[in-house]
Amino acid sequence: MKSSALFTDFYCLTMAQAYWKNNMDRRSIFEMFFRRQPFGGGFSIFAGLGTLLERLTNFAFSGEDLDYLRSLGLFEEAFLVFLKDFRFTGSLWAMNEGTIIFPDEPLIRIEGKLLECQIIESMLLNIINFQSLVATKTARVWLASGKGSVMEFGLRRAQGPDGAMSASRAAYIGGAAGTSNVLAGKEMGIPVLGTMSHAWIMAFPGEEEAFQAYADLYPDKTIFLIDTYNTLKSGIYNAVKVGKKLVEKGKNFGVRLDSGDMHYLSVEVRKILDDHGLTKATISVSNELNEFIIHTLTNAGAPINHWGVGTEMVTGGNFSAFTGVYKMAARDNEKGCFEAVMKLSDNPEKTTNPGVKQVWRIKDNQGLYVADILTLEDDQNPDLIEKGQTYIFWHPSADYRHFSHTVMGDAEPLLSKKLERGIPIGKGPSLEEIRELVRQGLESLDNSYKRFLNPHIYKVSISEALRTLKLNLINSHLRR
Repeated sequence: MKSSALFTDFYCLTMAQAYWKNNMDRRSIFEMFFRRQPFGGGFSIFAGLGTLLERLTNFAFSGEDLDYLRSLGLFEEAFLVFLKDFRFTGSLWAMNEGTIIFPDEPLIRIEGKLLECQIIESMLLNIINFQSLVATKTARVWLASGKGSVMEFGLRRAQGPDGAMSASRAAYIGGAAGTSNVLAGKEMGIPVLGTMSHAWIMAFPGEEEAFQAYADLYPDKTIFLIDTYNTLKSGIYNAVKVGKKLVEKGKNFGVRLDSGDMHYLSVEVRKILDDHGLTKATISVSNELNEFIIHTLTNAGAPINHWGVGTEMVTGGNFSAFTGVYKMAARDNEKGCFEAVMKLSDNPEKTTNPGVKQVWRIKDNQGLYVADILTLEDDQNPDLIEKGQTYIFWHPSADYRHFSHTVMGDAEPLLSKKLERGIPIGKGPSLEEIRELVRQGLESLDNSYKRFLNPHIYKVSISEALRTLKLNLINSHLRR
């Protein structure tokens, strides 16, 4: 199935025509990285790569797409003829999807003709930015719950149909146990979860009748919504009546709270259930939850078994966008060899790191992450990080800050080739495998980076060779 190449920003196409017109369609290297952690956190999750690879391998202009561009009156017919057979034929390196990531390090490296690298920019950023945002939010929610059972209930609040599907995928990667989105269940194999709505209760003469009808139909998956009328005076007691009948048949059940003081109500509901011998009955909660609310409830000892999170999980809440950007790092010179390029800025944090790079993750003897180091990747003179060696690593803004470190544990290169000449290399991982990589990564990250208040800032540094190249380019630009 084709993925329309019109899914790009207009300036990508106008620049593409200009490159074509001026015979500038030479080899180039672009990198995608992000500038700051969302949610004031200490880590993020790399998500969306599988979706991106699928889109890239099917990226093309249909006849209707070209007719639309023709109608704009800005594109030459010869350029439109060129676009007719356009496909992405470049190569792509990336971290594995599900990797724990930090600002200023390349997550994706694209090598290809300048024109194709430019056209795919907006699609790449759209996919990776959104799914990484949702996966990161979900991982924070999962950690806040004490690594408990989190249900993604965001379909009705997601940003349109595609946003809902992408959010369900990313949330599952980030740690959600399942989704309410049935189409995501069908298309991606994500477990589908759900209870009942208040409308079900109100459709019956009373709560007990509604609960009984539901229990009769779904005896193995019964969760009673108990806050339609009065949680502690009617809802919980009607749930107890019907629930006891299920227990007598060897079944179990749960109750769900969707309003009110979740700590107080969950404690009182737990007491009532236990007083009636229903100690295995579970308590689920929903209602505008986020990681901070869940963390507070968990620390307070609220007896909650399952968390239903919707709006905050699939929209990012008060942090609505991941700060990923896409910048050129190298281009062919007149001799046909790559030369490093960089963007300068009055803001040091927006000055990019030049050249073709690798990212190395350094670990300690226990396998915990210590730092990520950006090095130059050159087949003739590789800038390697090796176990047992001592290095000086520099702050990425190229100032005086640095640290010396002897590599005691593994030093792992994170970027590997995923596409070659537009063709995928091997079969990609399953969602379950990506999800497991997230959990492994979080286990390897010290708790100081995972705390919600003032998390420790993880070290992302550059090698001496990269720093020297960067300073030389800065000085050459300043002399112009």
